[in-house]
Order: sequence, then structure tokens, then C-alpha cells
Amino acid sequence: MKSDQIQALFDRIAPVYDELNTVLSFGQHRIWKQMAVKWSGAKPGDVCLDLCCGSGDLAQMLAEKVGKTGQVYGVDFSSAQLAVASDRATRRCLKPAIQWVESDVLTLPFSDNQFDCATMGYGLRNVTDILLSLKEIRRVLKPGAKAAILDMHRPSNGWVRAFQKWYLDEVVVPAAHRLGFTEEYAYIAPSLDKFPTGAKQVSLANQAGFASAMHYPTAGGTMGVLVIMKG
Repeated sequence: MKSDQIQALFDRIAPVYDELNTVLSFGQHRIWKQMAVKWSGAKPGDVCLDLCCGSGDLAQMLAEKVGKTGQVYGVDFSSAQLAVASDRATRRCLKPAIQWVESDVLTLPFSDNQFDCATMGYGLRNVTDILLSLKEIRRVLKPGAKAAILDMHRPSNGWVRAFQKWYLDEVVVPAAHRLGFTEEYAYIAPSLDKFPTGAKQVSLANQAGFASAMHYPTAGGTMGVLVIMKG
């Protein structure tokens, strides 16, 4: 899909995004997001960036980690997702407040070397240019800073791959259908088919200029976290 089509899709699914993420992950997505926050190296006082922030789970976890002396910026190109994220964070009274920024992650409105760490949850699979996205992440990170990128994957194990396909077709899409979003969630399977494997993601991170890159599969290879560090 083109960028404007992806943007419109996430605007439409914003009201049910959290509920369907829970269905999609057997309720485990927040555990995987906590893993990404840990691997990002976020610590008290840091200035952190959460890209493709959606409804704000990762940004809120970062805010808890950096505390009152830190700062978190949540970026998404979906205004509807940002509205949900802002409302959720406001109700939790997080201090300091997360700064929500509407922007395409391929052209971030930030200075070079600005952030102590970055996260991205379920966003890399949906950008129109993965290499450019990684280059942009590298640009805004400080030297020695890390980014942790969580996403779904096609597992290499044939049995797990078959189960994933069954689960998407027979559980996730019907759940989306009940909420009126069949077409929107049917895009997941084809997006997984074209998404680079963990090894390819490491190669792309190296091409983007990162000093180190490691990919950690989890949940039987159906999920994974790419951890990259700027030199």
C-alpha cells in the first residue's frame, strides 16, 4: 500500500487498535513491548523517541522508565491514533507529559543527535521505505544510543508458520470482522509475506550505518526485536 493508504487505514482502526492487538498477541503484546523498552537502554533522565507510536503503549512505558527528569516524544502519522494515545496518557497523569508529534517517520522533524534511545512497535513493517526509515532513526539518535524495533514476522519453522496463518485467518480476521474492520486487518498476512527476515533486517541496519545490529526472535519466531546501536 501507498503511504496515504496506510495512514487512512490506521486512522480507521484507531478505536479498536488496542483490543485487536490483544487478540492478535494472546494478550502478550505488552510483555514484548516491555522487552523492547529494556533493550532500548532507556534510563531516568533520558530523552526518548517512540516511532509509529499508535495508541501510546511504548511511549507510556518509556515515560515510566525515564521519570520526571526525562522526556518522551511519541510520533505517528495517524491523527486518530495520536488522539487515542494522548487521551490515555492524560488519564494516567504521566509527568512530564508525553509530547505527541504527527509526522511521517521517514522525515522526522527533529535535530541530528537528539535522542538517547528510540523504540518502534509494529511500525517498520508498514513504512514504505525500510532502509530510509532506519537511516532517519540513526540520524536523530545520539552517538552510542540504541533503538529497539518490535514487529511481527513469518517464522521459519513450518509448523509455527502454519499455525500463524491459521490464527490470522480464523481468529484475527473474524475478530476484526465483528468490529467492522475485515478489510483493514486482512492486510496483515500480505504485509508479513514481504517483510524482511531478521537476518535481512540486520543487513539493512548495517547498510543504514549502525555500528551494531542484533535481531532477537521471540514467540516461536512470530515476533522479533531488532536492536541497533549508533556508533
